[in-house]
Amino acid sequence: MNTEIHNAYEVIKNGGIILYPTDTVWGIGCDASNEEAVKKIYALKQREESKSMICLMNGEKMLYNVFAKIPDVAWEILDNSERPTTLILDQPKNVAKNIIAEDNTLGIRLVKEPFCYKLMERLKRPLVSTSANISGQPTPMSFKEISPEIIKGVDYVVNLHHDKVCKKPSAIIKLTLDSQVKIIRR
Repeated sequence: MNTEIHNAYEVIKNGGIILYPTDTVWGIGCDASNEEAVKKIYALKQREESKSMICLMNGEKMLYNVFAKIPDVAWEILDNSERPTTLILDQPKNVAKNIIAEDNTLGIRLVKEPFCYKLMERLKRPLVSTSANISGQPTPMSFKEISPEIIKGVDYVVNLHHDKVCKKPSAIIKLTLDSQVKIIRR
């Protein structure tokens, strides 16, 4: 795994995009603060830039580097979730502007998956994560379901867990600073 972390890190720090296993489905990712790398992902997915993507983070320190204020209920949800949960939070900072939604929010998920966690530990920044498919196509649940167009379009394919069938995508919950909670996907 250390070789894969090193290889992915080298590609990402040089503005590249990777195809990698997450705690849910296979994802396409890059340094969440690199606007040009984010543009490459939008182009590969054939996705409008008005549709934001999420960021994976590896802990509280990274979360506070991106959000000055985090609602208390966010910690309760994260601590009590039995499955991976994406939270959409208000007023992100220190990330590429083209991953922030028009309403000034950003979806984030804290990960425990060892590869992702250690890669972010080395990168010291969040990773963009979006499903490994062309926009509008079904989300691949295993590596072998990923289209050749996606595999050829990234700068590096992580050579881990190619035989693993992924779980379903995360739950998505939107939390606002004025304490509104909206469940977007269960």
